[in-house]
Amino acid sequence: MNIRLRHDTIVRILRRNGTSTIDALAQSVGASRRTVLRDICALRDQGFVIHSETGRGGGVQLDPQSMQTTARLSVAEVFALLISVAAMRAAQNLPFSDLADAGLAKIERSLPPDKVRDLRRFLDCLHIGQLSPQQDLSDLGPITPALLPAFETAFLQQLHLRFLYRDAKGAETLREVEPQAMLILSPLWYWVGWDPARDDFRHFRMDRISDPKAIEGTQFRRRHVPFADDVCPYNNLTR
Repeated sequence: MNIRLRHDTIVRILRRNGTSTIDALAQSVGASRRTVLRDICALRDQGFVIHSETGRGGGVQLDPQSMQTTARLSVAEVFALLISVAAMRAAQNLPFSDLADAGLAKIERSLPPDKVRDLRRFLDCLHIGQLSPQQDLSDLGPITPALLPAFETAFLQQLHLRFLYRDAKGAETLREVEPQAMLILSPLWYWVGWDPARDDFRHFRMDRISDPKAIEGTQFRRRHVPFADDVCPYNNLTR
């Protein structure tokens, strides 16, 4: 059981049972007493109010009103929030933008420095533009939840991303490209990659991607994606 799952399990047990001994918690999560004691300290640091009672019949107790005050979000989760807000703002459909910005700033401040650096690298690859009125939206579908975590891993570690891609005619091909950027032309979201086989950039509609996997042992270099010159010409999109 990893640390995050162990912490979640301890909190859930304490909420359900009210009071528990360290030994009982250790048995429930499959860890030593020392590990659980460290977990209790870590949970307190995260904002949970956990009381200790010594002596016979004692144990630890979670304050019923206690809640976590430190955000435990991955870079991908924060990035998803940021790009969603950015997309809504670009569509002029964000009535409480100041509150959203303030909330996201608090979340960013809660992240460790290395995660902040990763987040800024993510944001550097993001571009929001206007969709061509010629674009056919009749086959718009959902985006697989696995795509953003796979993109995060491949982008940050500079690994090739392999996936199945369905074109406008429904034909499916296996692709392997270098993840370089993300493009939002609401309501369409595109993943922009350098295709070594074609020696050029390709735009892939994210709702047409399935089974994405970062490929270990592959490496690529960052490339300049020329959004500023030509955001996303309609006739060059991978359709």
